[in-house]
Amino acid sequence: MRSRQAIALFALVGFFVALYLWLHALGVGGTLKCGTGACETVQTSRWAVFLGLPVALYGVVGYLLIFVVAVVALRPAALAERRWNALLAGLSTIGVLFTAWLTYLELFVIHAICRWCVGSAVIITATWIVAVLSLRSPALRTDPAASPLPRDRPA
Repeated sequence: MRSRQAIALFALVGFFVALYLWLHALGVGGTLKCGTGACETVQTSRWAVFLGLPVALYGVVGYLLIFVVAVVALRPAALAERRWNALLAGLSTIGVLFTAWLTYLELFVIHAICRWCVGSAVIITATWIVAVLSLRSPALRTDPAASPLPRDRPA
């Protein structure tokens, strides 16, 4: 359960990072607050659009999907179902692979680093690590009969 809570929290933070970048791509966010780095260079490069849509939109949708799945997986009825862990691991794997490709582009093609993109890469990587580790943990038992705690016995 803790891993699903952590994944939901990571996805929520990642959603807001991606939303900030998407709003900037739409021209709503104003100038990017980056400090040091070349966020503007990355965000205005030809690689900032994939299949006709801003890359940040894929982040918004991806993080939102991971968040929704993690929250749904926190329902008491779903806690014992390991398929939710597999789904979260699969979604975060797609996110990590996409992020690895984008990071490659930043480093070796664009020759500029966006701090917001690095932050998102750290968030999706942490999400992926927690999701993969959750595959190794045993399923939670929700059956009171299987509880290791002693039950009251009639006298």
